[in-house]
Amino acid sequence: MKKLATLFQDSYRELRKVGTVTTMAMFAAIGIVLGSLTIQIGDFIKIGFSTIANQFVYYLFGPAVGCFYGGALDILKYAVKPTGAFFPGWTFNAMAAGVLYGLFFYKKKLSLVRVLAAEFTVCVLCNMILGTLWLDMMYGKGFFVLLPMRVIKNLAMWPVNSFLFYTMTFALERTGVFRLIHSFR
Repeated sequence: MKKLATLFQDSYRELRKVGTVTTMAMFAAIGIVLGSLTIQIGDFIKIGFSTIANQFVYYLFGPAVGCFYGGALDILKYAVKPTGAFFPGWTFNAMAAGVLYGLFFYKKKLSLVRVLAAEFTVCVLCNMILGTLWLDMMYGKGFFVLLPMRVIKNLAMWPVNSFLFYTMTFALERTGVFRLIHSFR
């Protein structure tokens, strides 16, 4: 439990650095651009890759920063390009995903197994369970009616998102980009 508290404290200290905030803003801009390339399939399924830019923030700065960043970015993306009605559940999902990814990645050696586990956890808790609950609350379509197509979509995207994040992070680590980002903070 003490390790978890220390992890959150270290991450919170990151948020107080100007370099962290500017790096978050850079990745937020990349995330917004990638978010505009989202593919909408029907009313309830979206496929997008903006989470990869967000995962870099969670990897670099941890769960406390991830929570703040996820919530702020969700609201900012809605302000820039609203898709449907604003619902605070989606902001909560973004914050929860930031915390979960931060717990899996921050100050830990990155491995494909760790990335798969993090992505699976977020897929199940945030996307499949909570996301389906929010859709049910917003549109009244029925949780168990929406769940099967959301499970299929998330299970199909789980290895794709995991592989993309892992290979991109590995490449950025190898080229020294993340070391450079850390040196500016």
